[in-house]
Formats: sequence, structure tokens, C-alpha cells
Amino acid sequence: MVIVVEKQKADRIITEFLPKIYGFAVKKSFSPQETDELCSDILLEVYRTLLRSEEVYNVEGYIWRISERTYSKYVAEKKRRDGISLDFVSLEAVLSYEDEALPEEADEELRLLRREVAFLTEKRREVVFRFYYEGKSISQIASELGIPSGTVKWHLNKAKKELKEGFTMERNIGKLGLSPLEKVNIGHSGNIYGNGDPEQFLGDKLNLNIVYSVYHTPRTLEGIAEELGVTPVYLKDRVDMLEANGFLVQTAGKKYTTYVLFGPTSYSLEEAENCRKLQLQVAEELVETYVPLVRKAVEDVREVYLPDGNRELLEATAIFYCVAEKCCIRSNIDQSKYQIHPLVGGEYVAMVWPESTCEDPDYVPTLKLPTYWACGSMYRTSCKYPVSSFSMDTRYDNREGTWKNNCLSDYEWLYEQITGQLSDNAANAEKYARLRERKFLTEDGRVNIPIVKGTMTEFFEKLPSLHEEMERKFARTALDFATQTAKRYPPQMQDLVISRNIQNFIGSAVALMVLDILYGNGTFRPLTENERVSANLLMFSDVLPGETK
Repeated sequence: MVIVVEKQKADRIITEFLPKIYGFAVKKSFSPQETDELCSDILLEVYRTLLRSEEVYNVEGYIWRISERTYSKYVAEKKRRDGISLDFVSLEAVLSYEDEALPEEADEELRLLRREVAFLTEKRREVVFRFYYEGKSISQIASELGIPSGTVKWHLNKAKKELKEGFTMERNIGKLGLSPLEKVNIGHSGNIYGNGDPEQFLGDKLNLNIVYSVYHTPRTLEGIAEELGVTPVYLKDRVDMLEANGFLVQTAGKKYTTYVLFGPTSYSLEEAENCRKLQLQVAEELVETYVPLVRKAVEDVREVYLPDGNRELLEATAIFYCVAEKCCIRSNIDQSKYQIHPLVGGEYVAMVWPESTCEDPDYVPTLKLPTYWACGSMYRTSCKYPVSSFSMDTRYDNREGTWKNNCLSDYEWLYEQITGQLSDNAANAEKYARLRERKFLTEDGRVNIPIVKGTMTEFFEKLPSLHEEMERKFARTALDFATQTAKRYPPQMQDLVISRNIQNFIGSAVALMVLDILYGNGTFRPLTENERVSANLLMFSDVLPGETK
């Protein structure tokens, strides 16, 4: 493309390329002041050259040639005017105070020098920068940093030695620098507030790998940098942020560790099947001895709204809740140190499931089992209305979005609709659209989820807990399983893993197994597609649909 350059067009070209020119200056500079100086020089030269040219072919290439030429002039002038700069001269020149011309082949030396300066400790970097780059005296630096002059000299001598050693050494990038951890999912157990979701912190790949780098081995900032192949300067702000929000914990020797729970990066099909076999035995025993007690307990719950009149929905949810929540085996292990408290608020155990490979791919399972994934338990309680809910998302329901899509406002708006406060008009179109999207309301305005009259607390208190004798029996099996599982985790995480595996040995997975048995043996009839909207979900209210409040 050919451009005939006039003043107006030159102005437009300058405006278009200003961000790129500034970016070029940032990469070539060592400080914000230097960036501004270099950018101004380039812009002036580009503008002058454009006005002198009648035609320009390949505008972008033309501007970059001018930028490189201006940069070279800037380097020479900077060296003549200010003396030695760590940014522009070779290691030997910096450390020996020799005033020599910058060699053309210095690019690789400059790259290595910058790398090694970045690997100095923060205090040492400050001293080196002020002495070599800003040209300050040792007494000035001592005064500014609040340290003795002898300490400044010591830092300079140590820096000189470290830079010489590092300049010639080959830095070994750690495993995570060559093959970063990839996450499959990030979750939590506890309460989220605002944007304190662990996904906000660990969804960033670098943040995730910073935290994972100290999971098995505590490391200093410099150790983290070595493992990731990233300079400490670049990591410092991120490490500080992750520490402030609880994802990193500083230990002795300025080393960091973490209490974020990462799943193992390998698994055993045989081990997983053996665990499921133990849980299936528990599920079968619960169906025989415990489920009848739960069904008996909800017999007298008569004030309940059921969309299609299927009372089995109520029973199934009560059974699921009891097995998942009331049958949990208690653990006396203190889990408080594993709770993360982000600055914005909230309290939770953060969990990451990384990509995982199979250790025994040739193992042929003897059982063909479905998924036992579950998202929950999810409790929602309104301060505005006498309304609350319990739900857990599993393969038995057709809800989407898990906990993020399970909003308290859904139940509050449904309550407003039930009590006649929410008219189906343009003003409330958004609310009605949301309730219909979740299928809590049908297209003709009928309430489509089970609602129990009363409070959630009152209902759950009616339901029986696991007998102590049965709990002790299951606890022995759970402890053996949990102890074996904990061996796959680093020492600081083993208490949490044992505690959680004891508590969750009878949990949502066994609850699903119990439902599988009940639906499979004909105790409960198969769910219709509409009933799957509210499977394992109950809303609690002081009024039912059709009643007058």
C-alpha cells in the first residue's frame, strides 16, 4: 500500500501507532522515566521523517526501523550523559566500572544480565539499582534505605559475586516451568463472599502454578521463581497477593507452603473400585436398616406442595439429605488451618482437581458403576422472607450451572409469586423469565418445585441420625480407607485428607448409591423429565401455593 504523507495524515499515523511505540519503549527501558524519554524521542523522529517523505511503503516496517535507529542513538547518548547503566552494558562493564563502548553482540549478555539482576533478593536489587543505575553514593543509599553504609557495601559485594556466578551458570527450570499444572476444575467447601471465589485467584494459570509449586516442597520466592522459570521480580506482587488472601502461608526461613487441597495427578482404577465396593456395602446396609426410619419420619409431613403429586420426591430428597449429611462420620481433627479467608470475606477450603493419569490402565474393573459426582449441599436462607431451600445437584436432576446458578433470589421471587406480590407484567418480566428458565415456574405460571410448609430446621430435625453403633462400625472402615488415601498427599495436607475422607466416606456418593438401589428395585418409580427439575431439592416457606397468607 502506498501512502502520500501530508501533515494531517502524519498526525493520524502517529495517533494509530502511539500505543505500539510506547510498548516498544517499555520493553527497551529500565524505568518509567526512561520509557517516557525514549518514547518521546521516537515519536519526534517518526514525525519529522514522515513530513519529509513524499511516499511511504509498508508504514509499520518503516516506523519500526526508525524506532530501532532512535533507540540506538538513545543508548549512546544515555551512556555518554549518565555513565554506566545496568540496562545497557555488559556484566563486565557494570562490575568493573569500565567506560567502554557498547558492543554490537551484547544482546545475549544483556538478556542474561537482566535475568540475574531479577534473581537478586529485593533488598540487593534496590542497592544495585540505586548505585549503578541512579549513580548514588553509598551514604545516600544507606540513608534512603535506613541501613548502615557497611551493609550497603556488603550488598554490593554480594551482588557482584552473585551476578558473576549467575551470568555463567545454566539455570535449571523446574518441572512446572517446563510442564505447568493444568486444572480440570476448581471448587470449595464453605462460604463464598463477593468475588472471593477460589476460581478468581486460581483460575489464572500462573497463580495456580505458584501455589502448586509449594504444595509438596516449601519454597522461598526465589525457589518458586526457579521452579517456574520466571524471575522473582515478576512474581513478587502475585506471591504477596496470594499470601494476603490465604492461598500461600509463610513458614520458617521465608519459605511458603499452601493449604489448598490439590487432587493427586495420578489415580488407580483398582483402588477406586475397592473404595466403591466398601461404599456399596454401606449403602445396602443403610437401605435395609436406616431408610425405613427416614421414610417413617416424613409420613406425618402433610403440609407439602408437590407439583405432580408424587410424594416420592419428598421421601427421596429426605433420604438423600439424611445419608449425605446425617450419616457423616464425625472426625475430631481440627481443620481450621485449612480454611482460607480472602480479603473480601468468606471462609472455605479451596480444592483443585488437576489433570490426572491412570496408574493401572490395564486393570479391568469388575463393576460397571455410574458417576457419583454431586454439587452440594446447597443451603439458601432469606433474610427478607420466611423462605429457604436445600438442594444438591446430581445425575438425578436436570438442573444446570451448579452452585453458581442456584441463587437465593430464585426462591425469594418464587415466594413473591406465591404470595401475590409478583404480578406477571412488564415490570417483572426479568424475574419471571429467570423462574421459567430454571423451570421453577411453568409457562402457564404453575409452581414446579416441592415446597414444605415450615422451616428447614424444623423439617431436618424430624429426620433420624445414624445410630452410634452403626457409626462406629462404619468409622473403622472409613479410617482405614482415609489413611491409605492420605499417603498420596504431602504431609501438611494429610490431616485434612483423613478428616474429609472419614466424613465423606458416607456422603453424597453413598447417598446416590442408596437412591440407585431404591429406584432400581422398584421402591420408587422412575422420575419423569419434569420431576427431574426438582429432584433432591426442597423449598421451605410459611405459605404454600394456592393458600392465602
